[in-house]
Amino acid sequence: MKLATLRSGSPDGELVVVSRDLERAVRATDIAQNLLGALESWSVVEPRLRDLAAALEGARIADTIDFPRADVAPPLPRTWQWLDASAFKSHGELMARAFKQTFSEAKPGAPLMYQGGSDDFVGPWADMPLPSEEDGIDFEAELAVVVDRVPMGTPASRALEHVKLVMLANDASLRSYAAAEKKSGFGWIHAKPATSFSPVAVTPDELGEAWRDGRLHLPVRVAWNGREFGRPNAGEMSFGFHDLIAHAAYSRNLSAGTIIGSGTISNDDYATVGSACITERRAIEMAERGAAVTSYMRFGDRVRIEVLDIDGRSVFGAIDQCMVAARLR
Repeated sequence: MKLATLRSGSPDGELVVVSRDLERAVRATDIAQNLLGALESWSVVEPRLRDLAAALEGARIADTIDFPRADVAPPLPRTWQWLDASAFKSHGELMARAFKQTFSEAKPGAPLMYQGGSDDFVGPWADMPLPSEEDGIDFEAELAVVVDRVPMGTPASRALEHVKLVMLANDASLRSYAAAEKKSGFGWIHAKPATSFSPVAVTPDELGEAWRDGRLHLPVRVAWNGREFGRPNAGEMSFGFHDLIAHAAYSRNLSAGTIIGSGTISNDDYATVGSACITERRAIEMAERGAAVTSYMRFGDRVRIEVLDIDGRSVFGAIDQCMVAARLR
């Protein structure tokens, strides 16, 4: 099942069910007004949403929406919590090299994770407004899961039961601020503008055999201004999403609608598959050439992030957005 949100004038938008080919959608507001409300009553609304999805696939619904032409918001335009990890060992090692510092684990064997802003996400096809080109604009292609309520202390062995949806993310960064804010010990604020998410969020069963051991075993394709930048496989997470959920829920409950990100997708074989963010490529260049060659993004630059299944079909739709100058007051 594939779910999306259309802009409606409401901060939380309007819930729709989307066809597997991402061509058509049908309003689901008779079942749940928005996706956050659906997640908070998932056991009740999920069967009805699946019936609606089956009717859409079976062409038993006349009043459908042309999804590619719709005003699509992030699946969750806002939510209670956005927690982002660094679950790819190769990326962590390259970042430590780039920033000339060690990213220490809170406790041995635990994933790195920070809490980002969750009140104002960016749509998948919307321009991303940012303050200045001098801030080191970078894209970061990630996977993310959305959970229902996760009780405090939920172990990793039970955590995947709480994954209701999976989606793509562009966790954009302003690299000029990242190192200084990291050193402050208080976390990122300026370095992390609003995150954007894929057009649709999908239930794990939609991913078939590619979804296993808490990971999505498919390449994530990243293009910058129309040229391939990387296609690392998301299945090479050092920590699976079950580990990330258990880590996040160690000392607190997670509300339904909490989003947990994988961190930038990265592979050990980066020389072949490329990277999912500019800073990683710059770190590789510094190691191999002695200096970074690739510049950061400029206003007008476009990034596209997409996952194709084994048959070449888009799974989540594409994040396809342009970096633009924000209108600052």
